[in-house]
Amino acid sequence: MSGGGRRLVVEADGGSRGNPGPAGYGALVRDAATGLVLAERADYLGVTSNNVAEYNGLIAGVTAAREIDPTASLEVRMDSRLVVEQMTGTWQIKHADMRRLAQQARDVLGDADVTYVWVPRAENSAADALANAAMDRRGSVHRDAAPAEPRGVRPLEHRPSGTPIRFDADEPVTVVLVRHGETPLTVSKAYSGSSEPGPSLTALGRAQAARAADLVYRVGRDLWGDVPYPSQLIASPMVRTQETAAIIGARLGLDVTAEPLVAECDFGEWQGLTAAEIEARWPGELRRWHEDGAVRAPGGESIEDVGARMRAGLAAIRDAGVDRTVVVVSHSVSVRAAVGVAIGAQSSAWARIRVAPASVSIIRLFPDGTSEVSVVGCPSET
Repeated sequence: MSGGGRRLVVEADGGSRGNPGPAGYGALVRDAATGLVLAERADYLGVTSNNVAEYNGLIAGVTAAREIDPTASLEVRMDSRLVVEQMTGTWQIKHADMRRLAQQARDVLGDADVTYVWVPRAENSAADALANAAMDRRGSVHRDAAPAEPRGVRPLEHRPSGTPIRFDADEPVTVVLVRHGETPLTVSKAYSGSSEPGPSLTALGRAQAARAADLVYRVGRDLWGDVPYPSQLIASPMVRTQETAAIIGARLGLDVTAEPLVAECDFGEWQGLTAAEIEARWPGELRRWHEDGAVRAPGGESIEDVGARMRAGLAAIRDAGVDRTVVVVSHSVSVRAAVGVAIGAQSSAWARIRVAPASVSIIRLFPDGTSEVSVVGCPSET
């Protein structure tokens, strides 16, 4: 039996697009005490069944955990009731492939102290995103965490070349703005605002969110090393931003706080319509909305309305404390507004800022009310 006092959490999942069909698995290992991700594994399996993919995710996850600490006790979390019930012995394993894979998992575990927990799919989003990324890329993921460093410590104590000159030693709060991943309305190029909670992310959108999580994780580490590591995660209350934030939070070990101030523009009667459909019913109004920031969508908001909300949200973040990094998961119009407010640009120019799905922008807010824009629309695609 395990002799150490450390606990590791394994989150595992697998999927098959067709069942059987193109399949892949995803798994990650967390430190139970801190929530930090210690290892991630994913791979494409070719054409096979959903259950085979889930078992492969289990094997990859427990293998990584045993490599990290062979003495640790393990808690395995999966949204596959079949795998959980079979591995605990509650259900018989009748299929030969399942018996073989279950025995392989037991061989890896050896005398480990292991507990299996079934969780709803929404609570297994990080492993699900890894599995989808493997299927999308038809490739593998093998990542191990760098040695732990205290969150909030700034590796570089000097102000790097290229930053705006200041005449004081005040430190800012860094705000990492992330647009949500793709949704069905992103694909159709329809206007998707805050008047409806949905839609959810597509499979590609979840994979994009996982890649954005990887990029955000590097903030303060090997990218933008003059800023503190992210220590707070805020998201618009919409379904697509909450789903994206959950994947990012799983990567960072942070809980998500919903904030209505950073929600998308309310497009009113334009909700769900494409630009062509809006133009047919309200000739010339959409162009006026984009070019004159004070013009409101019928029954909805103007770009300046969104700017006022984002200005208030950013001020609240700044007033809650500087010398830290806050991740904000939001929307296209809202991110453009935040960047526009930070740089002092007129609202009529905000629409010219490119903010792709799952892209990252970074602004920094100083106690005296000044600000700088460090990054705009950095793609998370590799």
